[in-house]
Amino acid sequence: MTHHRDSGAGPPDEYVEAEIHRLLAEDPAVAEQGITVVRRERALMLYGEVESPHRREEILRRVAERFPDVPITSDIGVIRAQAPTQIEQLP
Repeated sequence: MTHHRDSGAGPPDEYVEAEIHRLLAEDPAVAEQGITVVRRERALMLYGEVESPHRREEILRRVAERFPDVPITSDIGVIRAQAPTQIEQLP
């Protein structure tokens, strides 16, 4: 889990949460529907999985760029999107 943005602003409301959902889904450079945005005390938490570290950073960059005063915490994981390179040994 990483902290991406932190400020002294008040807690984000449900409108900011909805705007971030809309940004992630409708921005052609992101077009990501698998990220969940949850309000936690004075910050927003982004959960989900993406196919690369670059994609995760792009999502966090776009959100921080659009909402510079909103504290964002990221728990976005990276899933393996390529075929395995080793044979799995089963017992």
